[in-house]
Amino acid sequence: MTTRAPSTESLMHAAAEVARVAGDIALRYFRGTLAARSTAALRLESKGDGSPVTVADREAEQAARAWIERRFPRDGILGEEFGLERGDARRRWILDPIDGTKSFIRGAPLWGTLVAIAEGETVLAGAAYFPPVDELVCAAPGEGAWWNDAPCRVSSVSALSEATVLTTDQRFPDRPERRAAFQALAARAAVARTWGDCYGYLLVATGRAEAMVDDIVSPWDAAALEPIVTEAGGVFTSWRGGATAFGGDAVATNAALAEEVRVALGVGSGGT
Repeated sequence: MTTRAPSTESLMHAAAEVARVAGDIALRYFRGTLAARSTAALRLESKGDGSPVTVADREAEQAARAWIERRFPRDGILGEEFGLERGDARRRWILDPIDGTKSFIRGAPLWGTLVAIAEGETVLAGAAYFPPVDELVCAAPGEGAWWNDAPCRVSSVSALSEATVLTTDQRFPDRPERRAAFQALAARAAVARTWGDCYGYLLVATGRAEAMVDDIVSPWDAAALEPIVTEAGGVFTSWRGGATAFGGDAVATNAALAEEVRVALGVGSGGT
């Protein structure tokens, strides 16, 4: 008997469910930290690259992996905290249990749980869940983007002077040569903020901001967000201009300002 491959729609719903499972575990720690006014229970550590990691990150990813193992045992899994499993699998799940850990440990609600499903560098579905604000957005190619079960679209703002532009860290610590380009873009915008990490991409996909830029992203940071932004009618590229979630950096915009924002940032064309 041949097993039928899951549809893109069913993969989208599966990604959303995994995001909720993992995100709700992280939320319990987040609320506990706020109530205790202390991060001691998070057992905060630093990874090799200096970024923070907590027990909440690890437990949330373990829960996500367990869910996938039960229902998709042949699929590979790539997660920020526990690496790659079954790397030779055709299809793999890409997990970031807490995107925005620096916000998380400081009690700021601008963090989320990201889940993507991909074959090679083609993302089949993505989901981003923001537990503190109870927002979930998911998408799959041809299925549209859905924000708390309703369709969502990028904004139609076509003048940069009316736009909101975002970045995770305006200092651009990893590629400081890009700082001046973002500052020039920000100076032309109506609003410039650091409502960053995955939360900025949520705002673009739901029409509440027009551009979000990051100078460095890992696959688990970007894979879920690429179909969300594009299916909402936006444009998601690397800084080289390639339409990819695996370029190492990211620029997400609405369609109306896509070219102008990229020209202002000096984003290239083609490649990844």
